[in-house]
Amino acid sequence: MLINGLVTGVLFGILLQRAEVLRYDRQLGALRLQDMTIIKFMLSAIIVSMVGIHALVDLELAKLSVKPLVLGANIGGGLLFGLGWGILGYCPGTAAGALGEGRLDALWGIMGGLAGAAAYAELYPAMKATLLSMGDVGKVTLPQLLGLGHWPVIVIFIVVVVAVMRLVERKGL
Repeated sequence: MLINGLVTGVLFGILLQRAEVLRYDRQLGALRLQDMTIIKFMLSAIIVSMVGIHALVDLELAKLSVKPLVLGANIGGGLLFGLGWGILGYCPGTAAGALGEGRLDALWGIMGGLAGAAAYAELYPAMKATLLSMGDVGKVTLPQLLGLGHWPVIVIFIVVVVAVMRLVERKGL
């Protein structure tokens, strides 16, 4: 099974490189909402993943393990992630890909991520009782909140994403 992960990772890396989402100027353009290449790539990956995962679950070839929604952890983590992405100009995945292409500036982000992971491990006991439990909503999904099955939500998401992508294309972004 590990070979499947390696092959999938290599193919995904090739797609990242071919779509030019590893480039700093593309990252900066996405953060400034001036170049939607990365946003379109991410939304396409989300759609493929949603369909693939739910098809596997429906065919009983996989099991979906829903994690609890903890607003404090998600908002805090999202802000930290966004801040790091904004400062460095790479997210963790694209930093690794950029380093693989020889861009040594990405190494700072990778080292910062490792330092952040170490700091998180040290601060985890203190944060567990505060930020990491603040706003614990439990194990909920969007289809559950909407009172719909997962396929209608997926179809609605795809329709909205395609409409937004078409609008973005018409605007030349």
